[in-house]
Amino acid sequence: MEDSAAPGAGSPPANGNGNGNGNGGGKGKQAAPKGREAFRSQRRESEGSVDCPTLEFEYGDTDGHAAELSELYSYTENLEFTTNRRCFEEDFKTQVQGKEWLELEEDAQKAYVMGLLDRLEVVSRDRRLKVARAVLYLAQGTFGECDSEVDVLHWSRYNCFLLYQMGTFSAFLELLHMEIDNSQACSSALRKPAISIADSTELRVLLSVMYLMVENIRLERETDSCRWRTARETFRTELSFSMHNEEPFALLLFSMVTKFCSGLAPHFPIKKVLLLLWKVVMFTLGGFEHLQALKVQKRAELGLPPLAEDSIQVVKSMRAASPPSYTLDLGESQLAPPPSKLRGRRGSRRQLLTKQDSLDIYNERDLFKTEEPTTEEEEESAGDGERTLDGELDLLEQDPLVPPPPSQAPLSAERVAFPKGLPWAPKVRQKDIEHFLELSRNKFIGFTLGQDTDTLVGLPRPIHESVKTLKQHKYISIADVQIKNEEELEKCPMSLGEEVVPETPCEILYQGMLYSLPQYMIALLKILLAAAPTSKAKTDSINILADVLPEEMPVTVLQSMKLGIDVNRHKEIIVKSISALLLLLLKHFKLNHVYQFEYVSQHLVFANCIPLILKFFNQNILSYITAKNSISVLDYPCCTIQDLPELTTESLEAGDNNQFCWRNLFSCINLLRLLNKLTKWKHSRTMMLVVFKSAPILKRALKVKQAMLQLYVLKLLKIQTKYLGRQWRKSNMKTMSAIYQKVRHRMNDDWAYGNDIDARPWDFQAEECTLRANIEAFNSRRYDRPQDSEFSPVDNCLQSVLGQRLDLPEDFHYSYEIWLEREVFSQPICWEELLQNH
Repeated sequence: MEDSAAPGAGSPPANGNGNGNGNGGGKGKQAAPKGREAFRSQRRESEGSVDCPTLEFEYGDTDGHAAELSELYSYTENLEFTTNRRCFEEDFKTQVQGKEWLELEEDAQKAYVMGLLDRLEVVSRDRRLKVARAVLYLAQGTFGECDSEVDVLHWSRYNCFLLYQMGTFSAFLELLHMEIDNSQACSSALRKPAISIADSTELRVLLSVMYLMVENIRLERETDSCRWRTARETFRTELSFSMHNEEPFALLLFSMVTKFCSGLAPHFPIKKVLLLLWKVVMFTLGGFEHLQALKVQKRAELGLPPLAEDSIQVVKSMRAASPPSYTLDLGESQLAPPPSKLRGRRGSRRQLLTKQDSLDIYNERDLFKTEEPTTEEEEESAGDGERTLDGELDLLEQDPLVPPPPSQAPLSAERVAFPKGLPWAPKVRQKDIEHFLELSRNKFIGFTLGQDTDTLVGLPRPIHESVKTLKQHKYISIADVQIKNEEELEKCPMSLGEEVVPETPCEILYQGMLYSLPQYMIALLKILLAAAPTSKAKTDSINILADVLPEEMPVTVLQSMKLGIDVNRHKEIIVKSISALLLLLLKHFKLNHVYQFEYVSQHLVFANCIPLILKFFNQNILSYITAKNSISVLDYPCCTIQDLPELTTESLEAGDNNQFCWRNLFSCINLLRLLNKLTKWKHSRTMMLVVFKSAPILKRALKVKQAMLQLYVLKLLKIQTKYLGRQWRKSNMKTMSAIYQKVRHRMNDDWAYGNDIDARPWDFQAEECTLRANIEAFNSRRYDRPQDSEFSPVDNCLQSVLGQRLDLPEDFHYSYEIWLEREVFSQPICWEELLQNH
């Protein structure tokens, strides 16, 4: 009990950062008014944000075409549009007299592009850069000859198809290889104290051309000609498969990401690399709708029943729920006991969670207390969770987090409008039916029958009806079939023979990523951490602003405001691309083979992806989603048509007229979906959510009135509800009701009360270790086995071996008797030696 007398141990310190002052109780009393003032300030902010209107947001693979193209460029690069145009016009005048690009016939345009590609193959870097800028101007839509933004986008798409048909992408791929291997540029950047946009000029031009070609060709329209459709499929094949003994293009971009994060190439324009990588993966593997079609097709191939509903359409038809009232989020200050009582009872059950391996963290405290947690303990929990997140991510400072204890205030009088029917059809796993029958047989018969779900002898009639209902809603996933097949292949490798693995783009990408996959995941999460708005700048963190900072720093207030908006926008785009990329990879790998998905997931978990995402959401999410970090007059293609206006405070603050930022809401939903993918059916990872005190963080995200975001928040709350205690459930009945209305029901899932046997899994490490062993066995069996294996199947049947037809020489039957005499009859057989050797 010595720790209970330590000053400041029972209540959070006034500054909210979780550090005790250690100077006795007097200072705690003096700091209390400051803490209450911070609490009232936070309450005023939150009460103002509760009135958030329903956001009319349609989730999809990407934003609008123009928006996706505009995010390629930072506002610092706007001056280069003029440079690109000048380089093109200077070159064009030397080749074509008296005409403009749009006036040329298609054959003349092709001839000019061929000349440009020839002029790319020069030794001088400056001349090569000028020609590359001319190509970039074509890909940007020859905006100098256009009158409107629609024209710019139209000619950009036309020119990109033309450039691809003339072999521009392959030429630029060779130049990209040269720039990546340019050791002089790397060493020059490493010597500089501050890297600016000028250090990555060549790379930015090359990546911009390639991104514009991928994005424009990827976009499908009904008016596309047959030639364009054929070109699109050819381009997709070139990017998906290894061409000319080279690795797939996505792997080259992954290697650029790891090289950037290792510090060997700090000048790489990482935003452009990530955007291009995301779009290449989406183009080659397919977006979310294509994924749904592949899932339907694969279920049909495996003989599984069709899906009960299209999850995308169900989510689109959902309506957002009103967020929980403030009193249920943060509690009223008068409900908390006075500090003197807190000091009398503090510290009895409290243990600080020190930084350690994520999988060992659960041994630090008893998470399964049988009694209800007191209000004081829950007040401490938020501070503990914040310190745990900061310890896991090794950040300098932690953001202040107002303690969110559940309140015992009466529920809001607002009536809840229940829907006529639940949106999702319930699902039951085979494991659930087996578990239900095991309990029933133990209760009524006294013994079990293992995995037998058909024999119901001796069970009462209601149990028969229950089993019938469970089987009606039984759902067999593709992953269940894949796991079962994998178990059979492990048991009988010889009799089942070699598995035939189709060479799909997803399979080829996984094979290429396999041996460097941990490095790829760590690099992406490092960049995501550096781009998160809750992260503080550190001396040892990677610099992700190399392709946004100008050579000369701003000198006026307006220039500083513009650069500040540009930097924030730059970080938002990086978060958007990484979140979408990781989600696409996980979904495609899960469909291709569940153990490929589990391999990527486990490395994300080991790289602290779960606390990183929670740290991201530990901010005012509503403010992040409604942020206006954009200057519409400087966005492409608007900035290419109009003369750039003189910067004023009004033009900088105007932004767009949307009620929310599409990319930020898209990023938040992707990160929540990612968190759901990592934690679904994984008790050890669910306990990480509990240990990191994610419930108050996630509940604050419910203030955003958008149905899809709320759905994934409620899913994350549902899986940990049984661990949060009776007091939390009693104080959050509105959230519990929303979970019931919006999240799919699993029969026999006692999520609201925590009485099932899975609610208390003690050995969390065993779960992860078993999964890891299965993954390693899968990777070893499918990818590490040599071609001529000594374990290849052998035919041991005498009749089948003797009955095989052998191709013998034509003249063999002439010398058959001589061969028989020489090789069989004249050879002595020493039976004693044969017995001794064996």
